[in-house]
Amino acid sequence: MRILITGGAGFIGSHLCDYFLARGDEVIAMDNFITGSPDNIAHLKDHPRFTFIRQDVTEYLRIEGYLDAVLHFASPASPVSYMAYPIQTLKVGALGTHKALGLARAKGARFLLASTSEVYGDPLVHPQREDYWGNVNPIGPRGVYDEAKRFAEAITLAYHRAHNVDTRIARIFNTYGPRNALDDGRVVPNLIGQALRGEPLTVHGDGSQTRSFCYVSDLVEGIARLLASNEVMPVNLGNPNEMTIRAFAEKINALTGNKAGIVYVPRPVDDPSRRCPDISKAKRILGWEPKVSLDEGLEKTIAYFARKIKRSVRQ
Repeated sequence: MRILITGGAGFIGSHLCDYFLARGDEVIAMDNFITGSPDNIAHLKDHPRFTFIRQDVTEYLRIEGYLDAVLHFASPASPVSYMAYPIQTLKVGALGTHKALGLARAKGARFLLASTSEVYGDPLVHPQREDYWGNVNPIGPRGVYDEAKRFAEAITLAYHRAHNVDTRIARIFNTYGPRNALDDGRVVPNLIGQALRGEPLTVHGDGSQTRSFCYVSDLVEGIARLLASNEVMPVNLGNPNEMTIRAFAEKINALTGNKAGIVYVPRPVDDPSRRCPDISKAKRILGWEPKVSLDEGLEKTIAYFARKIKRSVRQ
């Protein structure tokens, strides 16, 4: 296959580049480095089946030759990023998705949208199933990301219904692993970074809010299976093992040997109280469920961040 991955220098996008190249495909990655990093794809620079295009996906997309698939992963994805770039986040969800869908239509390519569990907002249904419409504050600070992705889902299905574009929608829940940015504001890199520096871990509220954590290799496998499937409607991809943020912080301190403890700070506006996917659809349709245990995934992620912090100290 010949595949375009927008946001290809991002956390998940770069792992997708690795996956499809290892499978024997040709990969074109596109990124403007607002939140993606050249370091994430530096190891692919001389790969014979890899091409990188530096471009904003909200601009006109021109790709020479055929494409079998367009995977649209371009977007700020952490609270720190999308609050720092609110307009860009809305534009990439709306204009960027429009441009990527137009390219897929012109090439006769399959299109896969990276959506998010944030479309469920602060959910009133638990765990979250794909038929739940969500509880989103459209004018709150998180609304720029939530509504961008909700619009992206709507236009994706509009292109499927009006133009017969072959589309897929992945609703991605909390994912972690190497190439997470240390400063991106998400709970895993935040807490690991603090622990490795010997600082107390910052937990919002009383830490009773829940999340579930999926290791990136499991997610990538789920995305590949969804791309190969015939399922047009959204599919949750994430780990259904739910835990409180307080318990998660305690685990990080235990794994890193950090003795600095935990400090509690006020919760952000519209921070979801519970977040956990119902993945019964992914199990049934894709034969997929996460395989990597939390301890195994965290050990790999902690080792990656330890190396990264050590390099930054030397520099």
